[in-house]
Amino acid sequence: MSLKIHGIAASRASRPLWVALELGLAFEHVPLHYKDGATHTPEFLALNPNGHIPVLQDEGVVVWESMACALYLADNYKGPEGLNLAAQTKAESAEILRWTFWVVTECEKDALTILMHTLVMPADRRKPELAAEAARRLTGPLRVIEQHLAGQSAGAAYLAGERFTVADIAVASVLAWIKPAPELLAACPATAAWLARCLDRPAQLQLRAMSRKG
Repeated sequence: MSLKIHGIAASRASRPLWVALELGLAFEHVPLHYKDGATHTPEFLALNPNGHIPVLQDEGVVVWESMACALYLADNYKGPEGLNLAAQTKAESAEILRWTFWVVTECEKDALTILMHTLVMPADRRKPELAAEAARRLTGPLRVIEQHLAGQSAGAAYLAGERFTVADIAVASVLAWIKPAPELLAACPATAAWLARCLDRPAQLQLRAMSRKG
């Protein structure tokens, strides 16, 4: 199979996996873990010298960095009946680029801190004060996305308009990590409704089933 995505689903590999599942692409999933040294073999480092997942291989093209992998798939493939997650206009291109970069620079670090110190790490290693401080810092960025979504059509708002695109996958994949801090989403009803729509999509449900398998 020409298209391969390396990385367990319960990692940032979830981003290109979500895109591939939305588009109904035929691909080989190589569930490489980031904890067992598999990403530091000579074979893997030849694909990504950073030693991180995900890595995407597509007919000789190698892409790493999770958001780059997601954008690559959206830009180069369409789904059934012409389903298109990529930009179709200059305005959509601007929205996809800015929200993808925004979530990485403004939200990802603090969202991951919340996830790690509320759910993922063993209880004796969690530091609730770090999660609380991260939640405090995220109130500013969340006001930005709330204002954007609240200004669009109720019940149909997506980041690039009224159409689900790769921008929604990029941002939802990060903001899903803040669900253990429900007070953040309670203060942002438009964002909470948008996130629920994204996370209820069949491809996302399929991805979560993959994550539970490891």
